Amino acid sequence: MKPSALTTHVLDTVRGGPAIGVRIELLRLDPEGPVVVADTVTNADGRTDAPLLSPATFRAGVYELRFHVGAHFGGAGFLDLVPIRVTLAAGQGHYHVPLLCSPWAYSTYRGS
Repeated sequence: MKPSALTTHVLDTVRGGPAIGVRIELLRLDPEGPVVVADTVTNADGRTDAPLLSPATFRAGVYELRFHVGAHFGGAGFLDLVPIRVTLAAGQGHYHVPLLCSPWAYSTYRGS
């Protein structure tokens, strides 16, 4: 069984580069209610300094990544918070969730 992990990368499509300093919250959506698993910010490369879920902390389930893009764009856009809900299964290897964003639009996919 492959070890599983979760990482992300935020790209600013207006500036054509990494989105620096974007706050990201990761919540696990348990039946009893949401549990905050991580609360971090992106570095100079638009990534987090550590995986959101490492192989040691990975637990299968439904998660929500919350990207606070409004603050990155100075509150001058249409988008404020971008939530992305994903289902993660054990043994599926590395999950990577990139976010390409502007103040008005975003796109995501399962990366590698």
